[in-house]
Amino acid sequence: MAERGARLLLSLLCLTFLYPATTVSRHAEKGTAARPFSPFWFSVEPWDTLAVRGAPALLNCSAHSGDPASEPTAPQARVEWKKDGTFLSLAPDDGRRRVLPDGSLLISSVVHSKHNKPDEGTYQCVATIDSLGTIASRTARLTVAGMPRFSSQPAAASIRLGDSQVLACDVNPDLVPLARWEREREPLELSSRLVQLPNGALVVSNASEADAGLYRCMVENAGPAKTSEEAQLTILPETGEERELEFLVEPLPVTKVVGASLLLPCVVTGYPAPYVRWMVGDKLVEESEGKLELVGGGSLLIYNLTEEDAGVYSCMADITNNTIEAKAELTVQVPPEFLKRPANIYAHESMDIMFQCEVTGSPAPTVKWVKNGDAVIPSDYFKIINEHNLQVLGLVKSDEGFYQCLAENDAGNMQSSAQLIILEHDVALPTPPPPSLTPDTTDHVTPGSRGVANPTGPTPSAPRDVVASLVSTRFIKLTWRPPAEPNGEDLTYSVYFNQEGTNRERILNTSRPGEMQVTIQNLMPDSKYKFRVVAHNKNGLGESSAVLKVATQGEVQVPGPAPNLQAVSTTPTSVTLSWDTPLTGNGDVLTYKVYYMEKGLDLEQDIDAGALSYTLMGLKKFTEYSIRVVAFNKHGPGVSTGDITVTTLSDVPSAPPQNLTVEVHNSKSIMVRWQPPPPGAQNGEITGYKIRYRKGTRKSEAAETTGGTQLFQLIDGLERGTEYTFRVSAITVNGSGPATEWSTAETFESDLDESRVPDIPSSLHVRPLVNSIVVSWTPPENQDMVVRGYTIGYGIGSPHAQTIKVDYKQRYYSIENLDPSSHYVITLKAFNNVGEGIPVYESAITRPQSDPIDPDVDLYELFHAPYTPVPDPTPMLPPVGVQASVLSHDTIKVTWADNSLPKNQKITDARYYTVRWKTNIPANTKLKTANTTNLSHMVTGLKPNTLYEFSVMVTKGRRTSTWSMTAQGTTFETIPSSSPKDVTVVSKELKPRTIIVNWQPPSEANGKITGYIIYYSTDVNAEVHDWVIEPVVGNRLTHQIQELTLDTTYYFKIQARNSKGMGPMSEAVHFRTPKTESSDKMANDQANLPVKPGSNQPPLDHGFGSSHGKPGITGSGDNHILVIVVIISVGAFTIIVVVVGAFLCTRRTTSHQKKKRAASKSSNSSHKYKGNSKDLKPPDLWIHHERLELKPIDKSPEPNPVMTDTPIPRTSQDINPVDPSLDNSLLQRRNSYRESVRNTPSTEPLPPQAQPPCQAEHQHPEPEGSYQDSTATDDEPSASGSYCSAGQPPTAHVRPTHPLKSFAVPANPAAIFESPALPSMPLLTQTGPQLHSVKTASIGTLSRVRPPMSVTVPSAPDVPETSKMLEDVDSVLASLPSCSSLAPRSNPVPFPQSYEPDELTEEMAHLEDLMKDLNAITTA
Repeated sequence: MAERGARLLLSLLCLTFLYPATTVSRHAEKGTAARPFSPFWFSVEPWDTLAVRGAPALLNCSAHSGDPASEPTAPQARVEWKKDGTFLSLAPDDGRRRVLPDGSLLISSVVHSKHNKPDEGTYQCVATIDSLGTIASRTARLTVAGMPRFSSQPAAASIRLGDSQVLACDVNPDLVPLARWEREREPLELSSRLVQLPNGALVVSNASEADAGLYRCMVENAGPAKTSEEAQLTILPETGEERELEFLVEPLPVTKVVGASLLLPCVVTGYPAPYVRWMVGDKLVEESEGKLELVGGGSLLIYNLTEEDAGVYSCMADITNNTIEAKAELTVQVPPEFLKRPANIYAHESMDIMFQCEVTGSPAPTVKWVKNGDAVIPSDYFKIINEHNLQVLGLVKSDEGFYQCLAENDAGNMQSSAQLIILEHDVALPTPPPPSLTPDTTDHVTPGSRGVANPTGPTPSAPRDVVASLVSTRFIKLTWRPPAEPNGEDLTYSVYFNQEGTNRERILNTSRPGEMQVTIQNLMPDSKYKFRVVAHNKNGLGESSAVLKVATQGEVQVPGPAPNLQAVSTTPTSVTLSWDTPLTGNGDVLTYKVYYMEKGLDLEQDIDAGALSYTLMGLKKFTEYSIRVVAFNKHGPGVSTGDITVTTLSDVPSAPPQNLTVEVHNSKSIMVRWQPPPPGAQNGEITGYKIRYRKGTRKSEAAETTGGTQLFQLIDGLERGTEYTFRVSAITVNGSGPATEWSTAETFESDLDESRVPDIPSSLHVRPLVNSIVVSWTPPENQDMVVRGYTIGYGIGSPHAQTIKVDYKQRYYSIENLDPSSHYVITLKAFNNVGEGIPVYESAITRPQSDPIDPDVDLYELFHAPYTPVPDPTPMLPPVGVQASVLSHDTIKVTWADNSLPKNQKITDARYYTVRWKTNIPANTKLKTANTTNLSHMVTGLKPNTLYEFSVMVTKGRRTSTWSMTAQGTTFETIPSSSPKDVTVVSKELKPRTIIVNWQPPSEANGKITGYIIYYSTDVNAEVHDWVIEPVVGNRLTHQIQELTLDTTYYFKIQARNSKGMGPMSEAVHFRTPKTESSDKMANDQANLPVKPGSNQPPLDHGFGSSHGKPGITGSGDNHILVIVVIISVGAFTIIVVVVGAFLCTRRTTSHQKKKRAASKSSNSSHKYKGNSKDLKPPDLWIHHERLELKPIDKSPEPNPVMTDTPIPRTSQDINPVDPSLDNSLLQRRNSYRESVRNTPSTEPLPPQAQPPCQAEHQHPEPEGSYQDSTATDDEPSASGSYCSAGQPPTAHVRPTHPLKSFAVPANPAAIFESPALPSMPLLTQTGPQLHSVKTASIGTLSRVRPPMSVTVPSAPDVPETSKMLEDVDSVLASLPSCSSLAPRSNPVPFPQSYEPDELTEEMAHLEDLMKDLNAITTA
């Protein structure tokens, strides 16, 4: 019994120790291991299928969900099928449709009839694993072929030997691949002569007698074979009679998928046998093995289509006297292809994630997202970013599963899937974070949010005092204090928030440890949100704070869109618009703004409209415009209307056709070719061209008209050896436009011969390079034979390895992609419709790889002048009609015409053209050149928004023409390619919440700068759309930003804008605002003098009662002391005036003689007097040496280069009292003196309207003793200018000073106080009685110009007879005319009494004694 008890006790002890260990082990496993991603994808997906009625059809599909051999417990996928978006209900007894074990869908017998098509449609395979999720395959189209029907059948036809014929066989388009031909009931073997066209028709080219017989078309492999009627093809002998060129089959526009093969049909009949060639754009199509092949006498077969093969293809057929042409456009589509597939993601709840998906294709694919087989509908939490990426905000557990990116376009569709696994919070996210996470989300994956496997200590308590420090319409800034019990260092925080009424909570983490603020962006206006904050330490998540409820602000109410916007074109240059009042005006609509833009351009223009209609004038003719309207109320612009398009009416062309050329075909016909007028001068759709021609100098004209797209016309029925002149004009529905200049050509005396092959070319030259050989040649010496082109053969050791055909006008060719140091044999043969002529041979050894050659050397520079049979002694004529057509911001196309070609228009030597160009910038006059053999050249690599000048010359052999007349073109603007530079930020004086941003324009503006955008934020890492925007209109280089937060670091970026868009942003510049407001507001309010915040420098001048500079007087100051000082000052002032007046009165007896003497001096030595004036200065009795000051304005002048020197005041309207109390005190002081001296009751200034206009050249005489400072600069106007500019005597805004300073001996003023906002603007630099002017900055803010700042200057007499002088001054002021602008220099106002220098010196001495006595009294 004891032994059993011992065993039981031992078992209990083992369980006691094992249980905690197991629990810890499980907990550790749970905290450290993340569930792996499941291997779940489609190994086989369905593809488009063509089925036949009654036959079986199979759609393949197979899903991979793990290897059963290695993972026998892996769950297997359940496969279902959707048809047209709906699940198929496959009943067990449905024997016709069933799902095979691998997941494929088998339809045993396809049902299809006219009214019942249950099997045709779009199918999709859907695979599901219950414990994981669902994925869907790409979609596939099942098409059921109809019964064979022949819409046209072969008909009996005859064909001449060597000619071509077409036998029709039009069947259902889906059955064309199943059609084939039989001859005499035997299968017909197709070849390069016998070709089946894409519509099923059969082409028989270069017919022989063996081609005769009975033909029929049949469709098989689609049930019972269906045959057409039989048709007899008869072969006729060739009679040799000329037959007109005619298209039997023309190419049609076609669309194909990349990788497919294509046959462009072109079948031509006529005699002699036509020469057929193909052009793509303006390039000749050359045959190449495995890519391009001419079959069936002229049809073009293209293998393995690529995107580069797309374009407009032209089939051109020539015989001796006729050319015909047919065009068709080839469009190549590219199925969607993934550039970046979505990746699997681990995440925690409340996090934000983003699945990335980048696709390409042509046309551009559309992307949609699917979650577990169901389409994702965009919402506040599921957002499509950048058109392709899926962002999921605030994850919840139900978001787990498989997400698929489905891309689709007209060429096909495809899908890619990724799995989202949401881990528990105690399970750490794998490190490093998956690349699919956005950068913001990655930053938010903090250690706290990743979970902690084994907490070893206490976690933080709840953060305290969570408040919303900033609330806007779309963002909220939260701040808080650290927890009372942090239980660790380096705390990080997570903010959880959700919109009221939703359970999906989102998370946002702080960016660095210890940060206790965060800004939540992208919120909804006028909405309520809940916020809570949780702290993290090394042990994990702490307690949550209390929930904070905050509502965002509502947005400003602006007008809605104006309904019923209509546009009607009334003339070729105007459009009339009308609209209705917005349904939601949100107040009175103040005005409307019409925005319009030419289609295809990026420059939108606008114009104000005050009513509900407006007529746009000055538009381009026959041009499509996009127009919208925006209503404005007191809050600003409202919601824009949708864009509507309207095309102005057409008109006759305003320019003639371009590049008119005439080419003699034979003795009776001339080919006329041209290009359409410039696009901007067509003024409508060109409906045709009129060709007028006349013989010799006759005045009678003949005319022919062509269709709108035909750019050539063969004029036949002409006389042999006769000169004709031609001109062409374009036609629209409105009539004919201007015609070209007359162009002359002379028909041949006899026709060229094509009865035999051409002769051997007269010369062949080769120039070997490293990887190429340049070949040049001259035509056969016998010019009477027709040459259709040249055949070049080349190869190593043999000329038959490769063959190239070139046009008959070409005289050189560069053979590329050759091997270095290899011996090549080259042959050249001329050919025509009869065949190829005798070849000429040449050999060359390519240069070794180490032998470099200048890549800029032109091909023509590698040869000497080619030999010509007979040199042309006539001088070369320069090209004419040079035009520069601007195509883009870096490309201009130069075109011209050449009148120096010989009469037969056949080039018999190596003729080429040299184009040269340069910019209009004087510092960059280097010319650039390029050579070409065409009548046009594309100049690329130009600078945007730059004027270029072009000219052309022609070179033939060793002779060249002179340069042609020049043509000019200015490249288009493009967005700035560099950012604004030298960005600086400074604080505004006395306004710590206001800063001034300065910058310089971008070095590469690429156009006229129309404005700037300033971005600023407190978070340098914030998204661009979260920064605050300040627009700056025009080319201003400075801007003020107000109402900033104190003691806060702001970051600034600037972006330049021109008519094409925005340039790059500048680097961020940071600036920290001051901590506190300025404490010197009282001084600023009293004196209006800007003082730098925190400066210890006291003001230089102080008002009455100021304690600065006065020993013995405290800062508080007793009122009776101030009264005593004022009384003493007034008494001393009165004594001085009386003494000076009495002294001067004794001098009046000799005033007449002194005036004569002064007049003599003024007339004979005025310059000498002015030169010595600086040594003799009259006493400064009334003009105070006090500091003038600019009136504080909202935006202080910034130190930027856009400054203007403005005399103050400029106009009578600009003079406004800055400080009424000071102005009134000055007026009272001046008036009291006038009352005491001359007892004059009136002190009011003259009214401005009573003054006549002022003449700029008006000058007052300078009497003896008048003073004019010779040191004044040109930008400092004299007193007369100031008086003239105002309607009243100028007044100065003066800081009150000690009253006795007004009587001091004139001396240089104290150091001038300079505001940091005005570093280069000294207010006063003159001494003595000179008159002051001030430099001001005229600064515009958003197209608003501030008026000049007011300055008032006290006026006072300088003569003993004070009352008389005042009356004279008033009379002078009344007589002075008013003006709105000042001359650079003008004479001061003349005073009626003047004095000699010795008299003034004596007065100065007396005044010095008086001043000493007064100072002694004052200090006592």
